[in-house]
Amino acid sequence: MGKEIWTIGKILKWTETYFAEKGIETPRLDAEVLLSHVLEKERIYLYVHFDEPLEAGELADYRELVKRRVQHVPVAYLIGSREFMGLDFQVTPAVLIPRPETEFLVQAAIERLRGMQGEKIFADIGTGSGAVCLSVLYYVPEAKAETVDISGDARKIAEQNAELLGVSDRIVFHTGDLLEPLRGKRFCAVLSNPPYIPEADIAGLSEDVRTAEPHSALAGGADGLDFYRRLAAEAPEYLTEDGFLAMELGIRQAEPVRRLLEKDGRLTRFEIRKDLAEIERVIVAGR
Repeated sequence: MGKEIWTIGKILKWTETYFAEKGIETPRLDAEVLLSHVLEKERIYLYVHFDEPLEAGELADYRELVKRRVQHVPVAYLIGSREFMGLDFQVTPAVLIPRPETEFLVQAAIERLRGMQGEKIFADIGTGSGAVCLSVLYYVPEAKAETVDISGDARKIAEQNAELLGVSDRIVFHTGDLLEPLRGKRFCAVLSNPPYIPEADIAGLSEDVRTAEPHSALAGGADGLDFYRRLAAEAPEYLTEDGFLAMELGIRQAEPVRRLLEKDGRLTRFEIRKDLAEIERVIVAGR
């Protein structure tokens, strides 16, 4: 990047080409997001200031981000945040980066909770950044939650996000294994986006995901169903009489998970929701 004058337009063009050569899937978008972060501007600013030169400090900061991006550090970790459900979540390598497909789980939970009567206290299992539970709390102001993650580092991130979203007074955080910290309690809903990638498929994930995101938040055992087996066996006892269990699903997991719940027998009413790619993405189970 030398000592020549680097304008916004010039640096974006150079970075797009460089990222493409290095196999980055979305080279232009990544270049824009990183530069917007360095300049502390919205992306639209870049388009109307193409001829604006970068200062030396800005160029140095941007160069460092570009260097780390080609090492397959995800953009969300580089800038420390990710948009989800129209909200901004802090993320670090301690938590899985929120995905658009998880919004279908959140939307299903919001719709169900809004239609319920009485006190609305739900549980979220495997909270990570808090994207699921905090989004639900944000859009259902009368709701309260208790949430569990096995990672203390993930819990700290979720607590920070709760503060930033102004919902920390309506949520209790626990560190522990699945539902264990909630023993003896009952909830109108249990929500979970559990690890569901079969172990054999981990090697086929993109390098960004495989090398940077927490393995424990991805791997679901030999067939990807380990956590669903536990949730199917344990979650029903934590539900109120009209409560429901809602979980995100991996590809081709809807029927196996439904069978697990049917075999248990305590939950008998099922709804399966598809995402925009027509993948069966969420299962909602009630009595």
